[in-house]
Amino acid sequence: MAIQRMDNVLIVVDDLDAVISFFVELGMELEGQGPVEGRWVERVIGIDDVRQDVAMLRIPGGHGRIELARFHTPEAISAEPKDAPVNTLGIRRIMFAVDDIDDVVDRLRAHGADLVGEVAQYEDVYRLCYVRGPEGIIVGLAEELR
Repeated sequence: MAIQRMDNVLIVVDDLDAVISFFVELGMELEGQGPVEGRWVERVIGIDDVRQDVAMLRIPGGHGRIELARFHTPEAISAEPKDAPVNTLGIRRIMFAVDDIDDVVDRLRAHGADLVGEVAQYEDVYRLCYVRGPEGIIVGLAEELR
């Protein structure tokens, strides 16, 4: 088999601290944070003169991780509207299973999150919603009802 696991998803941000706080409030754990630069990273990503700060967050007890990157040089490029709707081409959201969707939404609101639509129930199986957090990042939340 070629794939062993999905290691992480990268999100490029401007306000690294705000986005870290948002994901920590969601329940992720900060594994590490620090600068990344040098020829090795330039060779991997295909951009010269790279200087960035990165943070790696982990799902507790799981294997899923999110890598956040704040580019100092060259400056990040915005290719879409800040609050792009869910049907915009590209990666639109990350979905997390949660124990109590109402509690999570309330806690994330304290970090600037807003509901994209509303909390809705799918049959007697799930309660679901999307929240838009710092920098327009959309996070899906799913609470299993059974």
